[in-house]
Order: sequence, then C-alpha cells, then structure tokens
Amino acid sequence: MDFGREITHVGASEGAGTHPDSGSPLVGRAAELGLLDAVIDRLGRGAPSFVDLTGAAGIGKSRLMAEFCLRARRRGLTVLRGRAAEYERHLPFHPFADAFADLRRRPPHASDLLDALSRGLVGRGSGSSSGPGPLTADRFGLHRSMAGLMAQLGLSCGLVVALDDVHWADPASLELLDHLVRHPVPGPVVLVVARRDRQTPTALTASLTRGADTEAVLRIGLAPLAERDCVEGLAPDLPPDRAAELYAAGEGNPLYFLSLVHAHREDTARRRTTSPATAEIGTGDLPSGMAAVLLNELAPLTPSQHRTLEVIAVLGDHASSAVIRGVTGRTDAEVDDDLGALARRDLVRPGPGGRMALRHPVLRTLVHESTAVRRRVEIHLAAAAELARTGAPPVEQARHIEQSATTWDPRAYAVLRQAAEQTEATAPTSCAHWLRIALRLLPDTVEHGAERRELMLRRARALGVAGGLRESRDLLHKVISTAGPDETGVRTSAVLLCASTERHLGRYPEAIALLRRELGREPGLSPSDRVSIGLELSSSAPHNASYPRMRGEVARTLADARALGIERGEAGALAVAAFGEAYEGDTAAASTYAAQAAGLLDGLPDDDLTALCEPLGRLGWAEAFLGRFVDAERHADRGLGVARRSGQVYLLPLLLLCKAHVRIQTCRLRSARELADEAEDIARGIGSSELLAFVLANKAQVRVAASAPGDPEALAAAEEAVAAMGPSDNWRASMAWCMLGYAALTGGDPHRARAALLRAGGGDLEGLQPSMRPLLSELLVTAALATGDVPSASAWADRARSEAEQLGLPVQRASAMRSAAQLALHHGDAGRAATLLSDAAAECARSGAVFWEARSLLLAAPVMAAAGFEARGAAMWTQGHRLATDGGAGLLVGLAEMTRPSAPSASTAPPWLSSLTAREREIAELVAEGLTNRAIATRLYLSPRTVETHLSRVFRKTDVDTRARLAALMARP
Repeated sequence: MDFGREITHVGASEGAGTHPDSGSPLVGRAAELGLLDAVIDRLGRGAPSFVDLTGAAGIGKSRLMAEFCLRARRRGLTVLRGRAAEYERHLPFHPFADAFADLRRRPPHASDLLDALSRGLVGRGSGSSSGPGPLTADRFGLHRSMAGLMAQLGLSCGLVVALDDVHWADPASLELLDHLVRHPVPGPVVLVVARRDRQTPTALTASLTRGADTEAVLRIGLAPLAERDCVEGLAPDLPPDRAAELYAAGEGNPLYFLSLVHAHREDTARRRTTSPATAEIGTGDLPSGMAAVLLNELAPLTPSQHRTLEVIAVLGDHASSAVIRGVTGRTDAEVDDDLGALARRDLVRPGPGGRMALRHPVLRTLVHESTAVRRRVEIHLAAAAELARTGAPPVEQARHIEQSATTWDPRAYAVLRQAAEQTEATAPTSCAHWLRIALRLLPDTVEHGAERRELMLRRARALGVAGGLRESRDLLHKVISTAGPDETGVRTSAVLLCASTERHLGRYPEAIALLRRELGREPGLSPSDRVSIGLELSSSAPHNASYPRMRGEVARTLADARALGIERGEAGALAVAAFGEAYEGDTAAASTYAAQAAGLLDGLPDDDLTALCEPLGRLGWAEAFLGRFVDAERHADRGLGVARRSGQVYLLPLLLLCKAHVRIQTCRLRSARELADEAEDIARGIGSSELLAFVLANKAQVRVAASAPGDPEALAAAEEAVAAMGPSDNWRASMAWCMLGYAALTGGDPHRARAALLRAGGGDLEGLQPSMRPLLSELLVTAALATGDVPSASAWADRARSEAEQLGLPVQRASAMRSAAQLALHHGDAGRAATLLSDAAAECARSGAVFWEARSLLLAAPVMAAAGFEARGAAMWTQGHRLATDGGAGLLVGLAEMTRPSAPSASTAPPWLSSLTAREREIAELVAEGLTNRAIATRLYLSPRTVETHLSRVFRKTDVDTRARLAALMARP
C-alpha cells in the first residue's frame, strides 16, 4: 500500500448503491442512528472518541457503519474505512492499512510521517527510503505516530476512521486499538469499530469494556430487527403470511432474512430448504440454516464462474482482476465475463483500488470453507507465484506460502524469513508466526541444526516482546538443551535471554539457578561469556536477591572484565554497583561507582552501547537516587535512543520511568505523564505482570503529583499495581504498596495510607529502599497526625531525621525537616515550623528538586504569616504557586489554593487564630459556613474521620466545645 496514491471511489458516495455494505436499505435503526448523529454533532466537544458497534453476524453492523460514514462525509468530515479479514490475521495492521488506502491526499507536512507509517504497516512506502525510519523503530512508537497522524487529519474538518470485522483483526491491530482506547486521539476524531461479541479476542473486549466504563467508548449493541421493520423495510411486496414465515426463520437477522427472500424469489421449490437446520460449515454465531440458504445462491453458477468465485474467496484483498487472471491463467475476456455475471447476481462487488470482494464476509467464509482443500492449496500456490512475479512485499506472499508449501522449498523459506524481518519491530506476533512456518519448512536434520536453533532464538525473542513470555522461555530451554559444543554464542544468548524472561515472569530463583549452572560449565565458556552471565546474575539485585548478597558477584564480574579488558563488561558492572549501593543507601560508594561508570559509558560511541542499554538505565536510576538529576536524564535519554534503534523494547520501561522519575522531582509533570503512559503501553504489550506492576506504581506517583488532590486515577493506578504484583514481597512490590499509601493519603484516607506503607516496608520500614525512607516517613508523620496519633508521628519524624543524616542527600534532608515542621505546628510552635520549612525549600532549590521546593514553599507560606512574617509568607506562596503551575503539578496547585494568603488586613489576628494550622483554619471556616463534617470531607477530598480529628484540635485550641460557638468565634472581626 502507498499512502500517497489517489483512490477513486466506485460511485459518488457511500450509500449510492455501490459500496459493499449499501446493497439494501437501512431499516429499524433510528435509535442507534440518533446516538451516532450525536457523536458527529459533538465531535471534538465532549463526544466519545471511540464507538463500538457489536452484534451477531448479519445483524446490520456494516450497514449501520456505512450509513454513519455517509452522514459524516455529507457533513464534510474526512472518512477512512477499513476491514479486517478472517484469513489475513497475520498481515500486520491490515484493517488500518485498508482504511488509509482511502486517504485521498496527504495533509501538509505529513509526507515523512505517512511514509514511515506505510513502511510500519505493510513494509513499503512511497518514498525512496527503504529502512523503517525512526518513527517506526518500535511498535509503540508507531502507535503514537498513528495517533498523531489521526489528530493531524482531524484538525481541518474532523476525521472518522471506521474499521469493520475487528473480531478478526491481527494482533498488531488489536494492540494499536488498545492504545487508542486508553489514549483517545485529541480533537475532532472518532474511531468506529464493528465486531461480533462472541468472536472478539478477550483482550480487545476487556479494553473496550474499560473504555465504556469511563465513557471514553460508546457501545451500541444491535439487537434483531422487529418484524414490522424487517418486513416493511426489506420485503414490502411479500404476502403477509409468507413474510411472517420468513421473518421467523430468519430470527430477526436482516442478512438471513434477505437471503431467504432471495431464495423465495429465485425458485419457489427451494423455499422448502429454508427451515432452520444446522449447517455443516463453521460460520461462527450465524443463525442455524443460514449457510445452506446462502450456498443455494451458488447453484445456478457455471463451473467457470464458481471457480472464479473460489479464487476471490481465497485471495481476499489481493483479488484484483489482474491477480485473478494470473492465478487462473485465463484471458482478460474470460475473467471479465465471469466477474460481470457474479456482479449481476450480487455475489461480488467492486471495491477500492479495483479489487473485487464477495458481498459479505459471511459469504466469503462459506465459499472458502466449501472449496475443496486441494483446490485451495492450488489457488494459494498460484497466488504466491503471481505475487512474487509482481514484486509484492514478502508479508503478502507469506500468507499464501503458509497455506501451500508443505515440503522444503528454499525460495519459500527465504520469503518467510524476509517476512519475519519485515515485521520484527512493529508486529512481533506476526514475526513469530512467520518464523514458526519457516521452522516447519526447514528440514529437522543435523545439516540444518544450527540454523534451526538460530531461528528458534529469533522466534523466542519475538515471542518475548509480543507478550508470549512462557512460550518464549520453553523455546529457549529447547535451544539451550540442544545446542552443540561449538554453538557457544547461540547457547549463551539463549541463557541470557531465558534468564531475563524468567525475571520478567517474576521467577528470580529460576533465573539465578540457570545462570549459576551456566557459570559452572568450565569448558566451553569463554571469558567474555562469563562476564555477560555475571552481569545478568548481578541484575537480580535488588529485585529478589538483596544487593549485599550479590555484592561479591558484582565485584568478581568487575574484576574479570577489567582483567580481560572488556570495557562493556566493566561499564555494566560499575552501573550495577552504583545502582545497588544507591539503593542500599551507601551514597559515598554509589557516587564513586556512578562516576566511574559514567566515565566509561560517556566515552563510548552509540554503536558500542547496544549491549549497554540496561546499564545506562541502572546508572540513570542510581544518579536519580543520588539527586544528580541532569546526569540521570542524560543517561536515560541516551539509553532510550540506543534501545529504540536496536529494538530492545523490553528495556524501554526501565529507561522511560527513570526519566519520568527525574521529571517528577524537577517538576515537569506534563512530560512525566507522557513517559509513564508510554512505559505502560510497553509493559502491557510485553505481558509481564511484575513489570506492569512496577510501571503502574510509577504511573501512580506521576498521577498523584500531576493531578488535583484526591484524583481517583492515581488511586486506581496504585490499586492495579498492587493487584498485578500479587503476593510478591520484592522491591517492585514494595514500590507498589508505597504508591498506594501515597495515593491514599492525598485522597484523604490516612488510615489506609498508614496500612499500605507499613505493608510495604514492615513496622520499621526496614524492607524499603533506604534512600526512600525519609520521604515515606514524612507520609507516615502526616497520616499519624491526621489520625491523632502524636507519639507515632514523633517517632516517624525522628526516624526521618536519622535516615536523612545518614544519607546526606538534600531532598531527604528537606523531607525530614518537613516532618519536624508538622510536629512543631501541632505543638503550636509556628516560628520553628516556619524556619524548618524555609530551610527545606532552600535544600530542595540547591539540588534542583523543584517539585519538593514548591511543596516546601507552599507549606511554609501560611506558617510564615502565622509567625508574623506575612510579606515573606506571601512571597513564598507566589513563588511556590508559580513553580507548581509552570510544572503542571496539580497536587501542588491544589495545595496552593488551600494556602492562598488572605488579603492584607489592618487588624491583628487573635492569638488563637494564629495557632491554627492552614488545614484547621480551613475546616473552621467551613464549619462557620454551616457545612457538616461529611460535606467538609467531600469539599476537601478528606475522610470524615480526618475532618473529625482536625475539628477536635480546633476545639481544643480555640477553647470552645460546640460548632455554634466556633462559628460565632470565626465570625468576629
């Protein structure tokens, strides 16, 4: 497919009698059309960005979609239509490619994007470039590029992309659809899909259901037509009793009803065959007897016409007149005569690009399945030869080779390998499929043994990045067990990939055992392989094995790499050491290792970094833990570039989340959200529940910081992270529970927050990463004070101070200061609290932690005013509000609204008013307005119990005992 070519539509518009779905009038769908008209009316202004049409085969989904597209086009919208096909489920992005073939002209400045997408979708573009460009270096980049193109196309007049029969969509298209459901295209753009419920893959059903729950997806389920609509709209000339009989036999399905009517009109004798009976042909969820009725339409065909119909059914989208002639070996006149006769019987209809298609996918299924197996093989064989002769892409040839090649054929084998290479980056499921077919053809002999294992290794890699982790692991075990003594390279690659796969499956003991067993193989293991295996073994820390237990292994690997002069191994070991020591809180050792690792990695050219993406990620995380945010982002960026170019998709989340973490700390929340969303897409595609849990935990952290206080998205992400993690208790599990605690606290539930944080690290937080303990202790201080547990708050504040002093890091010291300030405020010492918060802001400013600087300033502002420094407090509020707003930190913008300074007043505030914290004063003012505790909790995103705790302190500080007296006190000038 070439996105740049002009497509001439057959007829002036859809609905004019020429579109494959417009052969019958639309009847009985007024309510559904009303919903679709509303989508067009509000497109880009609150309308759903996704419409899901569901129903049984023949119920009218395609006809309704055609009518919707016609109305959209009449309103001036750009409309692109595509269809998935039952027998083309391994052609990547097939329905999208079909839809974008309808693009009449390129939008301005989109040529490069269209060429890149064209190569990503079907392997060839209109430009001169032959490589897959940076936009399609990985399938997740292609997803974002596709969404960007749709948004661009919608800018001028709106866009409708309508995809039919998506229950048959290929895995790459399903993944792209999932992305578009979870990340709706902005602007006046709507994606419409039609599918059969019972035949839709579970993953797509789940994605659309989630979208419907959040109202991002409008679901329209089509029920059988009412008898009056069906009869009066489709067969008004039939006698009433006969029409009622046919309607009952058709079960309200318009396709079945029309077929029965056709049979009735064709031959009165055939009407006896219309009674419901089970058909022998598998037709999904069709009404019983429909297959027999439809096949009766083929009875009058000549043998030549029947053979042509069979060819069209087998060829699918390739069924142009030219290809039909090439496959059948007949003359132009003979083929044209057959096509004319088939069109007159409405069995075949012309489509875009001169292609021919059967009237309905159901009819194609019936003709395809009723064609003799031997005849189908002959057609596929001829089609493969014809497509090869015309230079079709390998992927298009591969489908026919799969169905026709049964013996060793070097040419067919080469095409299958090319198809796998073509789809490796953007459609790994298809890549794995073509490699499986290639392995089926390749003789299982000693002569081809090494080649088989190389293909198995490639297939295992494709399966792994496509989400088939267990199948990938099983295949790798087979490679490892059958590799010969002279195949050390393949064996070591398989061992390393298998260990990484086990890690993604959460099977750390198995990964460690496999690597230690391989290290025990003294003969045949090269020094370079020993270093590589040692690095992978070290990577198990701190996920499952603690870093102190692996410290000796890291030291041995580092020593071996240095002794052998393996710079790659040395840099990798140093990065692991930096990460491990930073995690354990030995900041001095971590700083030394990080500096050495950076010195080596920074000096290597990008081409030498292909095997060092993971060390770059580990170094970036170590530097982030150490507060070296500029260096951390620089190394994460470099790793991302190398990983994308080299196709190491499974490493992208590590690097993306490192960069997102830095951007949280430096208060760049808008881009942090984008990075976390991309990491989530990849984690879901890989299929590792543990990786997904880690990604969702980080997503929750981003959502908490970026959203208004109490935003449910953050809590939902944290809850999903905990659920995905299951019963594990490793580092990633503790992160998930920590983020659940963080989200719960900002949502106003201190009790749940405390329980989640203690579940993450134990009663003393010893199970948590030391560099995170001061920040988490601060959360526990807040939770304890909110629940009235002052002794616990004091203990956690002391713990935060002790941990921060040991670490010596600015962000952690500032956190400990904020903890102490909370206690000072509770005890009425506004002066000390103001000093602590001011110092905390200065610490964060020196380290570049803008988010925490803004938080410290906004917390300090009202305390400064309460301590008598109103001007300074106002200045701190202004600075904090500006930093929060510029950085997109919704949490802090909400905090700013709560701490906004009041207008200057000539009167001096009474002492009791100065003793109230900002939150206590806010609650007292709401009590004065007459709000109940529950109403106050709703207004402030707090729990009623938290409001009660604050209110009891207000009563104590103001020396009143009723709400009425408090309201009167607050009303005094």
